Amino acid sequence: MSTARTAWTTGTATGANDGALDAAQAALAAEHAAVYGYGVVGGRVGDARRSEATSAHAAHRARRDALARTVRDLGGTPAAAAPAYALPFPVPDAAAAVRLAAHVEDRVAGVYSDLVRASEGPLRREAAGALREAAVRAVRWRGTGVAFPGLAERA
Repeated sequence: MSTARTAWTTGTATGANDGALDAAQAALAAEHAAVYGYGVVGGRVGDARRSEATSAHAAHRARRDALARTVRDLGGTPAAAAPAYALPFPVPDAAAAVRLAAHVEDRVAGVYSDLVRASEGPLRREAAGALREAAVRAVRWRGTGVAFPGLAERA
């Protein structure tokens, strides 16, 4: 994940692209929510998968920090995290925590697919890498994959 720790650049010579900035802000918001969600997952998931949740939490924090730098590089002000996020369903046990982790990764993959579409150059490559990482984590949590990660909810 060393690439997640570096600021991404747009690869454009003429300054910030509004579409890329909007997509980067959306990805940043999703990463804020993912960090929160993995706090819940880590508190409920069983011991066998706790290290996986911890690793994913760290990966999302790194991506969030890199995206904040990217938003600034694009001329924007990074959106702040909300104090709390509504969960898509109750998470009373380890099985629900695993479902939440897969849901979080699907959502993150979706916003990164938008960032891939809206950007070019290094930012697009980093967004594609982030989409791939989210899709792989979703498969690990769910046990199965989807044909087009990041686009499943739009089918």
